Amino acid sequence: MATARPQRSLEEIEDIILRKVLLISLTGPVEANSRVVYLEMAAAEILSEGKELKLNRDLLERVLIDRLSGEFPSAEPPFEYLLGCYRRGAEELKKIAGMKDKRVRSEVEISVKLAKKLLVSYCRIHLANPGMFQLGSDSIKSNGSVSPLLALIFAAEDRFKTGGTQPPPPGFLDELLKEGDFDVLDPIFRVLYEDLRGSVIKVSALGDYQDPLRALLYLVRIPAGAKSLVNHPWWIPKGAYLNGRVIEMTSILGPFFHVSALRDHTIFKSEPDVGQLCFSEVSTRRKADLLSSFTTIKTCMNRLHQDLGEVLLILLRNSDTRENVLQYLAEVINRNSTRAHLQVDPISCASSGMFVNLSAVMLHLCDPFLDVNLTRRDKIDPKYVFFGNRLELRGLTALHASSEEVTEWVNKDYPRGIDVSAHANDGDDRLLQSQDAFSSGSIEKAKYTFICECFFMTARVLNLGLLKAFSDFKHLVQDISRCEDALSTAKSMQEQTPSARLEPEITRLEKELEMYSQEKLCYESQILSDGDFIQRALSFYRLMVVWLVGLVGGFKMPLPSTCPMEFASMPEHFVEDAMELLIYASRIPKVLDGVLLDDFMNFIIMFMASPTYIRNPYLRAKMVEVLNCWMPRGSSSIAATLFEGHQLSLKYLVRNLLKLYVDIEFTGSHTQFYDKFNIRHNISELLEYLGQVPSHRAAWRQIAKEEEKGVYLNFLNFLINDSIYLLDESLNKILELKELEAEMLNTAEWEQRPAQERQERTRIFHSQENIIRIDMKLANEDVSMLAFTSEQITAPFLLPEMVERVASMLNYFLLQLVGPQRKSLSLKDPQKYEFQPKELLKQIVRIYVHLARGDTENIFPAAISKDGRSYNEQLFNAAAEVLIKIGEDGRLIQEFVELGAKAKVAAAEAIDAEAVLGEIPDEFLDPIQYTLMKDPVLLPSSRITVDRPVIQRHLLSDNTDPFNRSQLTVDMLIPNVELKARIEEFIRFQELKRRGGDFGMQSAKAAIQTTQEEMLID
Repeated sequence: MATARPQRSLEEIEDIILRKVLLISLTGPVEANSRVVYLEMAAAEILSEGKELKLNRDLLERVLIDRLSGEFPSAEPPFEYLLGCYRRGAEELKKIAGMKDKRVRSEVEISVKLAKKLLVSYCRIHLANPGMFQLGSDSIKSNGSVSPLLALIFAAEDRFKTGGTQPPPPGFLDELLKEGDFDVLDPIFRVLYEDLRGSVIKVSALGDYQDPLRALLYLVRIPAGAKSLVNHPWWIPKGAYLNGRVIEMTSILGPFFHVSALRDHTIFKSEPDVGQLCFSEVSTRRKADLLSSFTTIKTCMNRLHQDLGEVLLILLRNSDTRENVLQYLAEVINRNSTRAHLQVDPISCASSGMFVNLSAVMLHLCDPFLDVNLTRRDKIDPKYVFFGNRLELRGLTALHASSEEVTEWVNKDYPRGIDVSAHANDGDDRLLQSQDAFSSGSIEKAKYTFICECFFMTARVLNLGLLKAFSDFKHLVQDISRCEDALSTAKSMQEQTPSARLEPEITRLEKELEMYSQEKLCYESQILSDGDFIQRALSFYRLMVVWLVGLVGGFKMPLPSTCPMEFASMPEHFVEDAMELLIYASRIPKVLDGVLLDDFMNFIIMFMASPTYIRNPYLRAKMVEVLNCWMPRGSSSIAATLFEGHQLSLKYLVRNLLKLYVDIEFTGSHTQFYDKFNIRHNISELLEYLGQVPSHRAAWRQIAKEEEKGVYLNFLNFLINDSIYLLDESLNKILELKELEAEMLNTAEWEQRPAQERQERTRIFHSQENIIRIDMKLANEDVSMLAFTSEQITAPFLLPEMVERVASMLNYFLLQLVGPQRKSLSLKDPQKYEFQPKELLKQIVRIYVHLARGDTENIFPAAISKDGRSYNEQLFNAAAEVLIKIGEDGRLIQEFVELGAKAKVAAAEAIDAEAVLGEIPDEFLDPIQYTLMKDPVLLPSSRITVDRPVIQRHLLSDNTDPFNRSQLTVDMLIPNVELKARIEEFIRFQELKRRGGDFGMQSAKAAIQTTQEEMLID
């Protein structure tokens, strides 16, 4: 019968398990396991004390110190050793749980748990003081390596277990980092944060940043970790040379925000290069591959934004760290304020990638107060702009007020300033803890809540980030267009005249174009393809415009006569960014689907024609550009309801468009003359569309009636001015273009010229083509607008100050289109240049007829014949012949011919009248036109008498005295009653004199000018 194995004592069991956990021996070397270390010195000391060589809980710390401090061959480094011991301890506890003897099980459990606690404690000591124990391969920073704890955190946070590192034992990280004094843990966290920062520096969107970001999230969820992060010296770097780029590259969070698909300056270039990896030689790639790349980049960036947003939100929820986060954000914003400039210094400013990412993150933080009803907007305090000490807002250009006006207002209304607290209140705590806080509970009243701070910070970040990126993208597209044109020109020249000098230039342009194309696709993949990102930004700017309107009393018209200073002092870019975003979003398919646009529409209608509220005319013009983007162009459009069923739109839209059309004549810019054409192009397109909507057409007629001598008359005057300039400029440019074309067609002479001269002349040729195309397109629109308005409302065209101006314009156009010089305007491909002479002639003739139909007093024929520069009776018959050939309506042609006949009669009558008057005294002649005055008025400043229609026509374009440039308006004109009586007496006398026997007028009739030159037969 076998002998039963002797029962082990509790002390023996405890000794065996603890030695197994710690891999040590007190009784001699263990040859069977080289990892077991014989602690000979410790054993001798224990024996000298008269104790048994059995390991127990009382000897644990003493033995552990000896193991860590000693030099043992092939021993594991301290951290790996301690972690292994903890892991073995966890395994032993599982085995101990199966012991039958409850007393033994309880005692051994206590010993092993004490050992685990001790192991964790010495892990902290070692990680915080890596030089305390033996120098091992895991010494932190002493040999340039990273903390061994980092790989464990990566493994623990690896959701898909794709890493090679074994995850830490359950509970190890929590016990290590969530327990213990802050002073002990702080050095550990600091090293971890420095390692994390270093691991993502210059990493792109397709690089390995996910593990570090998950580790960062894990650490900030630990209270001590969050506190350590915001107290790290690199949380906000310090130094005399601190700038935006320094913060991005050296702060703890900066490199995480730098992760992007957008290309950065070469010095800070991230790897892998997203453009090169995904979009090189894009013309050879399949569309499916490009879409796959877009999806991958978008997914990566969304994950980055969510996790970074979570990091900030965790820190903001903690009252001990919130202030530090707000300080960091403010520092990033303030140090990068020059990113708003057209030219950005990439060495001193943070990258576009960082600010686009920060834009997305800030919008995530705003989500709770961007509800449909915007119920929390009352928490946004406008005084933050003047008295907030965190953001530098006071130096920004305001909507209307100057800096001096703001200072005077603040000193007057708030002489003692305002006592503000930069801290969020308890309400903000609830806000940050849960989005449910928005709909429940009262929030204590305090200055500058988190909502307020977050609102203004987001507005600044979007201005420097997302909106700046859109602007950069627009300029990039322009660069691509210029590069393509230059490459096309170079290749064309190389084909015509091969030159070795052109080959390097062609190669350079091809490489440049490839780089631009890659960069463009990177922008599209990260920003333009992310509809959710753009829609969140639109939701923010909807809050912005609703809040701004609240400063002036809400959505109601007309606006108060005086602009409230709170509104006038708001930064101009708040509104400009909203309009820019709407323009960009309107050009991206489906981005506006589901977006509430009514508030934007209200805002635009309220302020686009209100220079007393928004001073910058270009900003108000941008509002028209938004409307132009929304204008329905298909058979059906969601936006149609904004124009055709919107209350403010029906009442004020046409009126304000006409007013802005006039206001834009004088912008104060040195480029105002050229700028106005593009702005008026947008207005004209809108007016043309609105003219087809019955309700708007009725409003238009009403405005024309009410403002016959006001804004509507000014509108017509500038419309005529622009039409004359654009058509005249276009026709002259056509003549210049034909000269250049003739030079280039003379091959023999052309090829003898130097290559540089040929290149320059070719460049001028293409430039002229573009100018003609643009000017002619604008001219066509203006003439079309004149045709429309003259059909609907004729009275203003026939006013004394307008009728001769209109007649002269029409006569000039007619002369150009059917006169003797018409053949010089023939082009091989007129459509290419938007030159449509037949259609243009139709429109001109329609204007003639429209005005003739409304001319109840028969003054229009006389105005036509009075034009001595362009009028010729034969032009009417020549034009009629052309109209018949191109199939114009017969009735219209008949009315036009009849008008020509009336003008001929009026011309004869004018000659009779001129003969009757004879020599007119100079004092009766208008000093500007040198025609007999009918209603003389005295100019108050220069004291010169002029004819009223002449000076009124001048004042439509220029509110100054033409003789001394002093201010002058119509109501300042002084009727010269005495001179008018003398003129009338002179006319009566001359007529009586004629009746007395002057029969010489019959011969004068024969002197009516006729033209024998060839007229248009084509």
